[in-house]
Amino acid sequence: MTRLHGKHLLAAALIIVLPGLAACQRETGPDPLELTGKLFVFNYRLAYATYMITLNKTQPVPEGSTVVATFQNPAGGEPLRLDRKLFAKLDKVVLESPDVTCVKKETPYAVTIEVKGPDGTTIQTLKTEVTSSLDQDILPAQALVVGPAYDKNPAVFKDGKAPAHFQTATCPI
Repeated sequence: MTRLHGKHLLAAALIIVLPGLAACQRETGPDPLELTGKLFVFNYRLAYATYMITLNKTQPVPEGSTVVATFQNPAGGEPLRLDRKLFAKLDKVVLESPDVTCVKKETPYAVTIEVKGPDGTTIQTLKTEVTSSLDQDILPAQALVVGPAYDKNPAVFKDGKAPAHFQTATCPI
């Protein structure tokens, strides 16, 4: 009888302790997002560049959570910021920065990603760097196409003909 009582006592202790441990584990558990990709995207036809960051959701996040990404501005000045809502049913998160200028080849640019709960508290912080294999001067100075049908840009294609030499993007600083 004493042995049986000891087993019951141990079971009761585990029943009391385990929920407390589980609550602690969720509070300080694994990070909800995992970085899966980072690069610069150069859109030649529209003459712009952006950061592109991809993440996978590895843990659920509370409804109403957001992700805030801060991108170093290659042209200098204030960092660029992007706020996005996280959706419970989507396992992938894609973050594309506002357009950037002055991207230099082989220069690392800092990116910080914060996952914020519905109350604004930070759940996770990721810090990384993105390095381009190209300078931004590979882009044309002006978009080659305009409008929803991607019509030739009349400012670039005079009389519908391609110029002998396309002007390339320059860094204003």
